[in-house]
Amino acid sequence: MADNVLKFGIPKGSLEEATLALFAKSGWKISMRHRNYFPEVDDPELAMSLCRPQEMAGYIDEGILDCGLTGKDWTLENEADVEIVADLIYSKMSNRPARWVLAVAGDSPYHKPEDLAGKRIATEILGLTRRYFADKGIPVTVAYSWGATEGKVIEGLADAIVEITETGATIRANGLRIIDEVLVTNTQLIANKTAWANPWKRRKIEQITMLLQGALRAEALVGVKMNAPKANLDAILKLVPALNSPTIAHLQDERWISLEIVIETKVVRDLLPQLVEAGAEGIIEYPLNKVI
Repeated sequence: MADNVLKFGIPKGSLEEATLALFAKSGWKISMRHRNYFPEVDDPELAMSLCRPQEMAGYIDEGILDCGLTGKDWTLENEADVEIVADLIYSKMSNRPARWVLAVAGDSPYHKPEDLAGKRIATEILGLTRRYFADKGIPVTVAYSWGATEGKVIEGLADAIVEITETGATIRANGLRIIDEVLVTNTQLIANKTAWANPWKRRKIEQITMLLQGALRAEALVGVKMNAPKANLDAILKLVPALNSPTIAHLQDERWISLEIVIETKVVRDLLPQLVEAGAEGIIEYPLNKVI
């Protein structure tokens, strides 16, 4: 493959849909085809591959891929020698980091990791779990779980599990109790070190990183435009928590001005009524694709 094509790994599975949506918001249209592991993208400088997150870091370490998106957990699990380019906190459910937690049955006698000495732990992430218990000096047997990990404790196949969760709701719904946090993880953009040292590939990776980060930042923000009497400007400026200074423009009627701001989505519901009370009119709220 030519040097001016970047081989990029898209995570298959739970992150797949969210990743495609993030790229679309960032300016790249990726088209999936049934049973095709090589999605089409509207950028001749990119060659996309669909890979399981668990395998991504290994492919990038070996140079099969130049870069890609995977979890911090799987990079650590594979002990991959890669360049960590950026943390990108997003997921299928919410833009928050996930946690690998140590959980036991709700009615079990185990309340801290030390209580599990000599016990059996089921998990999908073997290396990380073994290192966690080894660092604490706790001897345990770690067994690989091929799925339905929460059920292993319920069925008596394990004394505890190490499982990933965002809110802990699934853990609790299965009658389990979290007794420790093993790792906080999030999606990372990682790169092969040789690719990162290549000037053209590095510029392309940095371009993608900047736009992905801009799209994620924009998800928590909106733009707001309004007209207001010039005499009320000081009162309005005290209300608006703009990203930077508000943009202010004079209107044909010199008694009025136009303001434009970028603010957090969560404050809009309280802010708009206050702006109206302060004399603002013609208020328009609009979504943002990217904030760089």
